[in-house]
Amino acid sequence: MVAVRTVFDTTPRIEMHWQDSFMSFDLTQDEHDLGREPAQPPPIGLVVPIEWELVSRRQAIIRKIDSDYYIYDGDGQNSSSNRLFLNNRLITPNEGYCLQSYDELRIGQDPQNYATLTYIDPTDVRIGSAPIKTSMSLALQQTITIGRSEDNNFVLDAPTISRHHAAVQRTSSGRYLLHNYSPNGVFVDRQQVDKTAPLEIGSIIQIGPYTFVLRTDALTIADRGDNIRLDVDGITKIVKLKDRQSLCLLNNVTLAIEPGQFVALVGGSGAGKSTLMQTLLGIQQPTVGMVYLNGDNLVNNFNIYRNSIGYVPQSDIVHKNLTVREVLYYAARMRLPPDIDIDSILANTLGHIELTQRQHNLVKNLSGGQLKRVSIGVELLADPNLFFLDEPTSGLDPGLDKKMMQLLRRLADEGRTVVLVTHATSNINLCDRVAFMGLGGNLCYFGPPATAKEFFAVPDDFADIYIKLETAENCLDAAARFQDSDYYRTNIQERLSLPTHGGQSKSNRAILPLPERGKQSFFQQIQLLIRRYIQLLRRDPVYLGLSLLTAPIGILLVWLATKDTLQDTSKVFDAALNPVLTPFVGSANVSRAGMALKILFVFTCANVWVGLASSLQEIIKESAIYLRERLVNLGLFAYVGSKLLTLGGLAIAQTILISAIVFLCFQQPEPVAELAPINWWLGMPITTFLSILDAVCLGLMVSASVKNSAQANSALPLLLLPQIIFAGVLFGLDKVPIGRFVSWLTISRWSIGAYGTLIDLNILIPTSKNDAGIDFSQMMKPSSVYDTNWQNLSLNWGMLIFQSVFYLGVTIWLQKRKDLLKSPKRQPSSSKKGK
Repeated sequence: MVAVRTVFDTTPRIEMHWQDSFMSFDLTQDEHDLGREPAQPPPIGLVVPIEWELVSRRQAIIRKIDSDYYIYDGDGQNSSSNRLFLNNRLITPNEGYCLQSYDELRIGQDPQNYATLTYIDPTDVRIGSAPIKTSMSLALQQTITIGRSEDNNFVLDAPTISRHHAAVQRTSSGRYLLHNYSPNGVFVDRQQVDKTAPLEIGSIIQIGPYTFVLRTDALTIADRGDNIRLDVDGITKIVKLKDRQSLCLLNNVTLAIEPGQFVALVGGSGAGKSTLMQTLLGIQQPTVGMVYLNGDNLVNNFNIYRNSIGYVPQSDIVHKNLTVREVLYYAARMRLPPDIDIDSILANTLGHIELTQRQHNLVKNLSGGQLKRVSIGVELLADPNLFFLDEPTSGLDPGLDKKMMQLLRRLADEGRTVVLVTHATSNINLCDRVAFMGLGGNLCYFGPPATAKEFFAVPDDFADIYIKLETAENCLDAAARFQDSDYYRTNIQERLSLPTHGGQSKSNRAILPLPERGKQSFFQQIQLLIRRYIQLLRRDPVYLGLSLLTAPIGILLVWLATKDTLQDTSKVFDAALNPVLTPFVGSANVSRAGMALKILFVFTCANVWVGLASSLQEIIKESAIYLRERLVNLGLFAYVGSKLLTLGGLAIAQTILISAIVFLCFQQPEPVAELAPINWWLGMPITTFLSILDAVCLGLMVSASVKNSAQANSALPLLLLPQIIFAGVLFGLDKVPIGRFVSWLTISRWSIGAYGTLIDLNILIPTSKNDAGIDFSQMMKPSSVYDTNWQNLSLNWGMLIFQSVFYLGVTIWLQKRKDLLKSPKRQPSSSKKGK
């Protein structure tokens, strides 16, 4: 029980909670020793029951200096087992921390098993600023609601939280249920909840950046997620080269990055800066070692934290044909709940990146520094608390470099942990910590920028450090010297927090299957992606015009080239080799049949050309944007589906224009009874659309497989040549089995087969000798490819559809392989009690 205090009691005190136990200690001495077995007896010793196994024998030293109390971890020289944290910042035995009233310190980082230590000073003028509600009892009310709206029991302030996000219910039978109402999702014990999930005592509930724990009849906020620390434990990254040799990209790197720190990873080319950042980010797995985010194994739990992590890659992650506001609008709609106040979020973000006055400017008209700020703004929409940037100042002049670094400094000052890769060192003093990487991925220094010059013994310029790290031998020497130095002990060893605390560690519990991304409605995503795609098409009228008019103009040119031979006349031709009235109508005639086949071949080539031209660049040109959005919550089927539907709509427009030109310029063939009710007026547009769509799907597949836009452009001739050669028009393939087999793989074979079937091409080919004794059957023979029956037409159409589905399937597989997040490796479990 807690003693009743009067309003006149001015004695500072420490209140401790662990599980369902509570203790209170008055601070009456100049020094106190807190723990299960303190060195001094009471009142100097503050004795915690031996059953509080999470607390070390000597957990903390509390000293009064002037009128303030300072707390030090452990015995003031050696750290405790489970350490001492304030908002995930480690309190060290040497530096300590000046306590402020209502500071809540934590012993351990496991949300299922931690103790809290709250300092209360009744004389502090901030006594009225009591901490906000962190726990609610389910014994007093049946349901606890959670969300962004003020009418919830727990009001959570984060953009990724829906107005009414979730609820925890205690049923009449005493069971606990969680109800998820948000598309942004809820995780229970690292598994994403679809609608409803049962809870048990000790269940961990993660909603946006917040972590809750269900204790006995109470729901408690264990972590607000607004202070993120990274602990890196001896990571090594080794890759195999093509010649089977090994290359070490990172060599036994250990770091401690605390909440709110601005950290720069610097070094020469090949030093492993970007590899280190991607490993810290969780999108690359180390060969050896671990990265912990607030005590969690980051690789195993990345999906839970993905909305708390901002990542700006070196490549721009914005569409340049959108305005600044449109870029942010579409990104916000993709990442945030549908009930968010989008205008408020956009205004706040534009203010952060100082682009309010340019919000209606096209991104392509911005300067390099402004463009990079737009990329940063995209990440700021979700208000991440951990921010990674790869070369954000690359290519900027010194003035813009400084402005960018000042912006990042402000972001860190607001409580975010900011990590950037950079070559530039002119403004490195704005950082709290700098990591100098050497060749072979060796960490040569980590600490404040000011002491880096002391360690490397350079007088003024940070650039001189690069010179000292030019050789592998110097890098190895510097790394070894750093690990044996006080700089390493002070900046890393004393501040490193690894999850070896009492109870079962979060990161070392049995590894569960990788959690899914926060799910957003497939239809919501695909609708948004299509809107953005259409907006981009509208902003490029030249591209849109060429896509729509290339094929019709090509067919019109064919008509112009042949109009003298195709003009309507009543003249009777008595020679089978004479010019014909129309290619598709008339008696059997070699010239007519040959001309018809050539024109159908042009139709097919035009279809394949426009389909490929429309799609070859569509995936590769926005690969950086795709990878970043995919890392957040972009659905693979929504992305590919948006491409297919938009390009399919474009294919319909192309089909209408092509069909209109064909119907206007060429006399239509007579209906074929065997194909009723399908005739040329209906069958020709269907064949055209299926051919274009097939080519679109082929183009998407190739676009997903190449590494850059130049490769996509180079692939176009290679894709077209087989369509021309193996269409069966320029070269007969009946006697070439391999050629016939290859033709089955082409679009042109089935496209021209369908066209030929629709006009009954075989009936236009003479099969007997004329009066002059010329055997026309030797000049051009009927082919089963053009047999006029439903089976043949459906085979041609079916193969075009089958190819489209196959190409789409391969496209999805190729895109899936690009996922930056891979399944985690299993790690051995371990735990230990406080010593």
